[in-house]
Amino acid sequence: MKAVFPVAGFGTRFLPATKAMPKELLPIVDKPLIQYAAEEAIAAGCDTLIFVTGRNKRAIEDHFDSNYELENILRAKGQCSQANMVRNIIPEGINCLFVRQAEQLGLGDAILCAKPAVGDEPFAVLLADDLVVDHSPVTTAELVAAFNKTGKSQISVMEVDGPEISKYGVVVPKAQGLGVAGLIEKPDPNAAPSNLASIGRYVLTPDIFDILRHLPSGAAGELQLADAINVQAKQDGVEAVPLRGTRFDCGSVKGYLDAIMRVSGRG
Repeated sequence: MKAVFPVAGFGTRFLPATKAMPKELLPIVDKPLIQYAAEEAIAAGCDTLIFVTGRNKRAIEDHFDSNYELENILRAKGQCSQANMVRNIIPEGINCLFVRQAEQLGLGDAILCAKPAVGDEPFAVLLADDLVVDHSPVTTAELVAAFNKTGKSQISVMEVDGPEISKYGVVVPKAQGLGVAGLIEKPDPNAAPSNLASIGRYVLTPDIFDILRHLPSGAAGELQLADAINVQAKQDGVEAVPLRGTRFDCGSVKGYLDAIMRVSGRG
């Protein structure tokens, strides 16, 4: 399976740190956010990683590229373990592809940009802002396993109570089972159909591309992935997998700092 990483956002909540550095390269201790997401995809069996980038995101490509000069310097200094670590950021047999989202038109548009690289196959989507730790198998592996059983799109969901639910795509649940009757993007807290929030892990069937092509712009004038998943759900094509492990919203400063504390063993 291929994995798509939408990484074209500006990271405005972390300015000025992200003025010249992609937010996805912000480190959680000694490893950038995007590497955690890439490692999760690889652990789930994905062998092709597709990064949907934008302007000023070249550093992401450089991070996953070889750096023979650095490796040679480290080996010359006897720091072979560090040289091997740099070499093995992406294991052998894993392909990295980079496509450009020319304009910030929403998550749905970013997914649509990946279509030529994905082809007519099911694929995973991982948002690097969502860091999930403390559970094995990894979240994406659980979504892949669920997809293999039913062939339906799979979304990872967690319980969110109170006004915070308005920050998420929210599941309209079916009466029984893990079926999803719909997905509503950022509803008013008083009108939320459930407390089940979709987070940034998905396995999607390729019909999502045709749905996205024919969708009108949604919230903020952007093409919303949640709206396309809502269409799939109304056709009985979506299931939910409860999140296990601990999730940190590293798109916020508080979530990012909390993640650092947890990974460093201090939280």
